[in-house]
Amino acid sequence: MSTDTTSAPAFRFVAVTFDCTDPAELARFYEELLGLPVLFSTDDFILIGEKGAPGLGFNRTADYRPPTWPDPAQGKQAHMEVGVDDLDIAEKRALALGAVKPESQPDPDRWRVLLDPAGHPFCITTLA
Repeated sequence: MSTDTTSAPAFRFVAVTFDCTDPAELARFYEELLGLPVLFSTDDFILIGEKGAPGLGFNRTADYRPPTWPDPAQGKQAHMEVGVDDLDIAEKRALALGAVKPESQPDPDRWRVLLDPAGHPFCITTLA
């Protein structure tokens, strides 16, 4: 492995993108949940975040199939961990914005698993 950094390309983490059928709906959910503004928008892709910091993208996918977590029939694909100050208050806010709380909750005193409007699991936790 070479240690010559003069010829190595510079990489930086820019965003994580979620597939979905409706980028506007999913972006609106996370925009309100996380308080992040829209940085870029087309009919098929929306990026939210703070300029100069990693963001979240939402990409229209015609054959999108939502995860079926905890049923392994359609894997969860990816999930985010979102830090909160109070689990109960944060859960109520996320549910009011359109999240769904599945019955399966592996450790509800430490974190809560919720599903965004496109079915992607995400966790809220006071550990972060």
